[in-house]
Amino acid sequence: MNFDFTQATESFLDTENYLKQEYLQISTGRANPALLDGIMIDSYGSYQPIKNLASINLEDARTMRVTPWDKSQIKDIERAITDSNLPFSLSVDDSGVRVHIPQMTEESKTKILKLVKEKLEEARVKVRNTRHEVMKAIDLGKENGDYSEDAQNNFKEELQKKVDATNKNLEDIYSKKEADIMSV
Repeated sequence: MNFDFTQATESFLDTENYLKQEYLQISTGRANPALLDGIMIDSYGSYQPIKNLASINLEDARTMRVTPWDKSQIKDIERAITDSNLPFSLSVDDSGVRVHIPQMTEESKTKILKLVKEKLEEARVKVRNTRHEVMKAIDLGKENGDYSEDAQNNFKEELQKKVDATNKNLEDIYSKKEADIMSV
């Protein structure tokens, strides 16, 4: 009998995608519409992400233009970006909001790298938790007589290979983000 690693594999992929998404929202001194993904706007009684209410275009490497489809929401968008405590400066006109991304200093690079490492560790914890759950399921299957001790050991080895591959992928994602931050 074989052990089904489908859920573990999906969980590992979800963790990799989680880390990529988290890194998209971390500023590297360059404009990227994903930097605004976490900002919610109170619109007609419910909170919506900016991308649902406006177009976000890059004007240059450090400037984004947020143009709402409903011009009456310009002030709400300005307020939400300001309240987000992100280090952006804003300029508002009658057609939208211009978001300026500040140049990174060595101090800000250090702070951002610390945050990037924290996100990497969160992802590693998710991988360890998944590994722990799958190990318990493998042990339970052995106790129930579903497979032999040799099969149990093979399943654990296969799981460890998946964990090692996922951790390597996470390290690669981290390395790319670190290089991106340091190159600015």
